[in-house]
Amino acid sequence: MTILLQTKRLIIRSWIPESDAEQAFVIYSDPEVTHFLGKASCAASVESQRQRLIEGIERSRRRNNGTGSWAIVEKKTTTIVGTILLKQLPDKDSLPTQDYEVGWHLRRASWGQGYATEAGQVMLNYGFSVLNLPVIYAVVKPENHASIRVTERLGMKPIGRTNKYYGIELLLFQLNAPVKIDGE
Repeated sequence: MTILLQTKRLIIRSWIPESDAEQAFVIYSDPEVTHFLGKASCAASVESQRQRLIEGIERSRRRNNGTGSWAIVEKKTTTIVGTILLKQLPDKDSLPTQDYEVGWHLRRASWGQGYATEAGQVMLNYGFSVLNLPVIYAVVKPENHASIRVTERLGMKPIGRTNKYYGIELLLFQLNAPVKIDGE
C-alpha cells in the first residue's frame, strides 16, 4: 500500500484491487453515487470492480506523471469513503488534453461529512506543489449541487458551461496555482 497524502481524518492511498474491490463496489454499484458519473462508472460485480481498479492502476503507471485516482480512507475506521482523482481531462474524442481535473466520488454513507472538500484540498496542494500544475479544473454536471458546493469550498472559480470534455455539457471550475514568492 502506498500512502500518497494524509489529512487529520483521511489517508489518500493507492488502490489495492484484491482487498479494496468490495468497498469500491459499494461505491460504484450505488445508483445514487453513479447518477452524476454516467453509465460507464457503474460496477456490475465485485470482480468487474476489481478489474477496473487494476486497469486504473495500469493506466496511471503508463502515464507515469503523478496523476491518477486514489482511495480515500477514513483513519478512524479504515473504511474507504471514496475516490479522489487528479488526471488529464479528455477532449471530446477521449484523448487527453493538457488540462487537469480534480474530482471525487464518495459512498453515500459518507456524504455531507466534508470528506470531498478535505481530500480535494490536499489533492489540489499536491497538484500545485508536487506536479507543478499552473491550473487545475473541476467539471461538474449542472444539477450536481453538492459537488458545486465542494468546488466553491475549495476556492475554485466558475468559468461557465463547456462541452469540451467528456462530450456532454458540464460546468467548468478553475483554480490557479498560488503565486510563489521568491525564496519559497
